[in-house]
Amino acid sequence: MIALPTRIGLISDTHGLLREEALAALRGSELIVHAGDVGRAEILDALRGIAPVVAVRGNVDTAEWAEALPLTEVVEANEARLYVLHNLSDLDLNPRAAGFDIVITGHTHRPVQFEKDGVLYINPGSAGPRRFELPIGLARLRVGEKPWQVEFLACAGPASG
Repeated sequence: MIALPTRIGLISDTHGLLREEALAALRGSELIVHAGDVGRAEILDALRGIAPVVAVRGNVDTAEWAEALPLTEVVEANEARLYVLHNLSDLDLNPRAAGFDIVITGHTHRPVQFEKDGVLYINPGSAGPRRFELPIGLARLRVGEKPWQVEFLACAGPASG
């Protein structure tokens, strides 16, 4: 039997900048989900040094390396089905009707979680360069047992390659 991940690191909008604090916060994750605007392939390589990575392409991921990234991804995690895309405005399905429990997005640089029609929506915020006065951070998701737990973490330390 394959063990499905229960400790998931959520990161988005790195825009080519990966902070040591973000790497430290993701340690212990069994899976890392990057919700787009990666910025550089080396970001995903660094994350893979911690755990397997699922990543989707964001609107700034236009370089040749990023063509391999899908626009959406489905993740099976314990008993939760996750749907990952960069911009929630691009959601073109009914997550509940499609059998998803959680929708992971990025794009707005604003950390947020809310529930709608029994589906949990999470945007971990931006872990990359500061935009306006928005916080820099990421999130941890635990799906080992219900209720699922989401923890938002602030990051503002120095950048790493």
